[in-house]
Amino acid sequence: AALNRDVKQFGKQHLFDGSEETCWNSDEGTSQWVTLDFPQPVKVSQLHIQFQGGFSSRLCTLEGCRTGEGLVKISELYPQDSHALQIFQVEETVLDKLRITFGSSTDFFGRIVVYHLGVLGER
Repeated sequence: AALNRDVKQFGKQHLFDGSEETCWNSDEGTSQWVTLDFPQPVKVSQLHIQFQGGFSSRLCTLEGCRTGEGLVKISELYPQDSHALQIFQVEETVLDKLRITFGSSTDFFGRIVVYHLGVLGER
């Protein structure tokens, strides 16, 4: 969910728009997540993420699956509380859906702010 349900200003479209001026801002609460549905199977190998310092996740859990299957845990990532772009190698996995769960926010209210999200791999 976007902060205060303001999807125009803080919605998911800002995760991939390439603008340094926009961001996705989650609502308050523990365990925020983003789910990506790909139009065809992809082999994921890297995750690129840029948080706003002070609104980072201490733990990101990646889960994925093929169409018709249930989500399976792929890996856990431990980002820094920083505004810098962070790059994580992940176990190469072929999937149609990827869920990134932000399990522990550095913000007292549990908000997560993401300026850039990139998933790299092969089709």
